[in-house]
Amino acid sequence: MAQTFDGKVAAITGGASGIGLATAEALLAQGAKVVLVDRDADALGALSERHGARCIAQVTDLLDRDSCDAMVPEILDKAGRIDILHCNAGTYIGGDLAETDPATIDRMLNLNVNAVMKNVHAVIPHMSARGSGDIMVTCSVAGHAAIPWEPVYSGSKWAITCFVQTMRRQLLGKGIRVGQVSPGPVVSALLADWPAERLQRAKDEGALIEPSEVADAVVFALSRPRNVTIRDMVVLPSAFDI
Repeated sequence: MAQTFDGKVAAITGGASGIGLATAEALLAQGAKVVLVDRDADALGALSERHGARCIAQVTDLLDRDSCDAMVPEILDKAGRIDILHCNAGTYIGGDLAETDPATIDRMLNLNVNAVMKNVHAVIPHMSARGSGDIMVTCSVAGHAAIPWEPVYSGSKWAITCFVQTMRRQLLGKGIRVGQVSPGPVVSALLADWPAERLQRAKDEGALIEPSEVADAVVFALSRPRNVTIRDMVVLPSAFDI
């Protein structure tokens, strides 16, 4: 039997747009209280006003060390507990490695990998003390295949796949489930670096999915009975690899 979200508290990074916002809205619709974590204070304010008291704004810049470190304590001050942590924030670089620069590489790895590890590290004591919790990470199909036009992004997602699967084993005995969702291309701002002709072709061929379709997979995984862990869900547009 699926688990209810009534009274649960979910914290979602990158919550002001895309997959994060779609997941937040899906959980709100099922009775959860949601803490939207993002650096865009204006967007968070508008979303909190739209969704009401069960939608809490948490302004955090995950690339700022002090702000990132303060995230979990500040969420606990506002919401009292964290039942679900969805590490969703991320960024994208496509193209040949020679065409990017070290600062851009650092930014991607800090957000896609380091911030995820630090957020999980920060929430473990709280969830362990309660003997229960769910950690969900937005990964990518690029974390399962070597995508030649996005070596930095693909490398970051391979790192996350390894991290999630090792933490799933480490935290099982503490009552904490850890899993990931690995979408194919999603209609979002992250595709802005795609070559224009490739993006248009993907749209024309139906090779993109909507954030809400990824959110459906996240909610399904989180709603399983506690004796069931969905370790990874690969969610692809049907025309992705035709």
